[in-house]
Amino acid sequence: MMNRLMRAGLLAVVALLAGCVAPPQKNVDYTAFRESKPASILVLPPLNTSVDVAASAAVLAQATQPLAESGYYVIPVGVMDETFKQNGLTTPDDIHQLPAAKLREIFGADAALYMTVKQYGSSYAVISSTVTVSIEAELLDLRNGATLWTGSKQVVHANNNNSGGLLGMLVQAMVDQIVNNLTDRSYSVAGMTNNMLLSAGTPGGILYGPRSPRYEAQ
Repeated sequence: MMNRLMRAGLLAVVALLAGCVAPPQKNVDYTAFRESKPASILVLPPLNTSVDVAASAAVLAQATQPLAESGYYVIPVGVMDETFKQNGLTTPDDIHQLPAAKLREIFGADAALYMTVKQYGSSYAVISSTVTVSIEAELLDLRNGATLWTGSKQVVHANNNNSGGLLGMLVQAMVDQIVNNLTDRSYSVAGMTNNMLLSAGTPGGILYGPRSPRYEAQ
């Protein structure tokens, strides 16, 4: 019995480490981005393909700050949400289907950010409890429909405790899982993921906006 537990634990560690390895950064073509020179961004409610219904709202709530800090004027989330509701649009799926020209007409933004939450939430794997948030994003020019930038980011936050032997690690993993659920650590990890994905100056990330002092230097 103990041998089976140890083998399962080792497999869980290997799987966890493999999940934390970032894929090689692909080269990003910024030609369209530089030609477009967007100054304002509309962040749309993210699509959610994870199992957690709270994922879209959690990611949306924390997406505007890194964009604003990167030098862009971001349409306030409350204004965006209320405008769509007044027009009978309440789901991200319906909103993402709107033509770029229509979004430009309504909000006057230069570009729109489309996001999809692929993973969101905590999981328990024998001797560890992890919180994973994975987001894909695309920045679209609302003036001509061109794609300016695409990116993705996954953050895995692991609560590991290697002390106390195997039994101690099993107990700690269960405690961590309970804490993750009660304190909603997924929300905090979503914030980290947004910052890594949407902050200018990161490898493969967006360019600085015109409100940033680094705008002319990029």
